[in-house]
Amino acid sequence: MRNSAASAAITLGLGCDRGTSLATLREAVTAALQQAGLRMDQVVAAGSITIKSDEAGLLALAAEQGWTLQFFAPEVLAAVPVPNPSETVRHYTGTPSVSEAACLLAAGPNTPMTALIVEKFRHRGLDGRHATVSIARKTP
Repeated sequence: MRNSAASAAITLGLGCDRGTSLATLREAVTAALQQAGLRMDQVVAAGSITIKSDEAGLLALAAEQGWTLQFFAPEVLAAVPVPNPSETVRHYTGTPSVSEAACLLAAGPNTPMTALIVEKFRHRGLDGRHATVSIARKTP
């Protein structure tokens, strides 16, 4: 018998340092999915912050996987309640959350915090860059 998480449609929230490689982003997503017992083919959409709309690694990963990638303004992300807000993230981006808030917004309007399957998963790649991944159940 499969558990419901293993068959669910999911969304990702993605954050990263400027210049994070495709390889580091792919590693971060793969590790976060594995932690939750999920698969890449369950991802139906991803989200991030508008300041990352030109981030080559993020764009390449979404294109490679065929995901819809949405970018949200800092004030929109800041309005989403999340379990792990960060003043450091707010200082640099204008919102206390990128990955958690973006995955909830990508999951659908008014998706509650309880839809988070993986909160703020952090990964540092061989390129020395950091990526953050959050995963939520897609709102039906």
